[in-house]
Amino acid sequence: MLARTLIAVMVSVALVGHARAADPAALAPEAPAAGQAPFFLFSDTQVSYRYQFPAANPGSQVQRADGSFRNQDAPKHILNLSHADAWAYGTNFFSLDILKSGAQFPAGTTNAPGGFAQYDYGNTEDYGLYRGTLSLNALTGTKAFVVPGIVKDVSLAFGFDANAQNDAFGSKKRDVVGGLNFAFDVPAGFLNASVHAYKEWNRNGFNLGADRYTSFDVVPEFEIVYNFPLTFTGLPLSIAGFNNIVLPKGRGVDNPAAFAFNPKTGLEFLSRTNLVLDVGKLIYNQPNRVDVFIGFQYWHNKFGNVERVDFKGTEEKSFLAGVAFHVF
Repeated sequence: MLARTLIAVMVSVALVGHARAADPAALAPEAPAAGQAPFFLFSDTQVSYRYQFPAANPGSQVQRADGSFRNQDAPKHILNLSHADAWAYGTNFFSLDILKSGAQFPAGTTNAPGGFAQYDYGNTEDYGLYRGTLSLNALTGTKAFVVPGIVKDVSLAFGFDANAQNDAFGSKKRDVVGGLNFAFDVPAGFLNASVHAYKEWNRNGFNLGADRYTSFDVVPEFEIVYNFPLTFTGLPLSIAGFNNIVLPKGRGVDNPAAFAFNPKTGLEFLSRTNLVLDVGKLIYNQPNRVDVFIGFQYWHNKFGNVERVDFKGTEEKSFLAGVAFHVF
């Protein structure tokens, strides 16, 4: 139940149709006069809202009359603030999600008098992340990292995530990633893939004492993000999404007494695909102002949890819809 929302490099930008920020080579304008070159080749800040249903939560379940268990699903309302920019040597991306769950996923704490308290309203999670890249072609001033027709650039990739959630688990996730990002040479849009080393620390409110704070193994992590315009439709429409894979990262604790609360994690796979319509361009002929989108999200072994007979909520199949405003 390690609460996290896995997002690939520039993924929020991709998912609302402003994906150009992930490929600085595609952003370069015509050379300006000497002394007039702007620091940022591209910059975009946006506010978006999306509704997701049904969301799953590992360990949230309902017992049937025959004694078996099924998932307990809930809706989520998600407000996002994100910023992306590209400069001469790379890209930066920051995102903050504020996720409000339905009452099916209640707020709570294990720090209350008596050890546990659960409330009759849904929990709230704040999740922030940063991803950055540094182009090896730009750093070396060469085209040594170009494979014609296949790869346009290879970049150093790095970043971190942090969250807080007011449920009984009380996640306080921190992670760092570092590796390489590959920008593939595609006819339109973009396709990027990152290979990272991934290290996570978290908190498990159901553990006691020192075992409440967990430290997972360093494992490989893979991120793929894409955005392709659907020009054949005659509309300002695109398909955008990401796939994310985190290999099993261990239990997070070494104390056998805590293994019941920290079973072995499994391979985690998260995929989201959105269909994005640039409403500003369609109606007002003002592109990159307002986007609407619908999508589907699939999450296997959510947060690394593996489903058991008495532990459900590890697989998520969700629909989502939302709107994004590019504020500056």
